[in-house]
Amino acid sequence: MFTTTELAWFALAALVLVLTPGPNMIYCISRTLCQGPRAGLVSLSGVALGFVVHLLAASFGLTALLLAVPLAFDAIKVAGAAYLLWMAWQAVKPGGLAPFETRELPHDPPRTLFLMGFMTNLLNPKVAMFYLSFFPQFLHPERGGLLLQSLTLGAVQISVSTGVNTILICFAAAIAGFLNRNISWMRVQRYVMGTVLGLLALRLLAEKRAAA
Repeated sequence: MFTTTELAWFALAALVLVLTPGPNMIYCISRTLCQGPRAGLVSLSGVALGFVVHLLAASFGLTALLLAVPLAFDAIKVAGAAYLLWMAWQAVKPGGLAPFETRELPHDPPRTLFLMGFMTNLLNPKVAMFYLSFFPQFLHPERGGLLLQSLTLGAVQISVSTGVNTILICFAAAIAGFLNRNISWMRVQRYVMGTVLGLLALRLLAEKRAAA
């Protein structure tokens, strides 16, 4: 269904998404720094459920759209590239987000942590835009099974995201201490993420749709 190269590119895009500071990372890391790794992992489980809801909505919607309107592929491709360029700017612009800054948050029970993680992701525009603008670049209508293709990509994205966030949660305190002592590393991370996002945007614009 997918070549190894296609899956590698998609996994890279998913990795860039999760490493680019956003509401999900900031919430999970903040909870970890305030309440410990267990609270961070409970919060992450809520975030993961939010990914599943986004995935199902995008998979069914994109399948219907691309089958009904063939020209939608090109329109979504351009929109996706524009969105990636916007994310690249957000990463490198002055005053970018710093997820490992210590924040004071109230200590909440597991149920609240889970629900807040779920709602944080459910209302996260970065995730919705990623699914809606980036998935179509890797879908192949001529191969059939668009819904299965979307669900496969979603499984890769959710695995990458939860895996990386689990590592960040487990080492949040050590990472926060290191970055507080070495501010330049956070600046380097932002520019690396911005560059990768920009390159991915250019790749999308150069991608040609295979004939059906």
